[in-house]
Amino acid sequence: MIEKHFNVGEYVVYPVHGVGRLLAIETHDIAGQKVELFVINFDKDRMTLRLPIQKAKNAGLRPVSSKDEFETVLQTLTVKTKPRRLMWSRRAQEYENKINSGNPVSIAEVVRDLFRNHSDTDQSYSERQIYQAAIDRLARELAAIEAIGETDAISKMETIMRAA
Repeated sequence: MIEKHFNVGEYVVYPVHGVGRLLAIETHDIAGQKVELFVINFDKDRMTLRLPIQKAKNAGLRPVSSKDEFETVLQTLTVKTKPRRLMWSRRAQEYENKINSGNPVSIAEVVRDLFRNHSDTDQSYSERQIYQAAIDRLARELAAIEAIGETDAISKMETIMRAA
């Protein structure tokens, strides 16, 4: 069982939705049972999630990475990889799984693999969609860590990848 080690007002990461702010810890009576819930707001998605505290660990709820932990993520963006020869549908599924895992290093791998310089236009619509989903998810976490805007976070990551 997860402890209530999250503080109201701080940012947390829920794998399927990304970074949200913990608004409250509430107790609700559900089917005759008292259930404690984390109330998490995802401003970008205009969504509020009520997650039972007992299910938070299995759901993958975690604190935002520290600056040191995120350095590993930024390093991942600089690693050169060879293009994989799998069918796009298979790679797309793998990328979606990585994004929804909530693991920032896995998400960074997707961003790195799908990043294209502005001069390179050989990217399909679905590649751009997955890239955008991944970089947005990563940018929200970087923005929360460094107290910067998401646009600045995206610029920082793209600058790192261009320099690699």
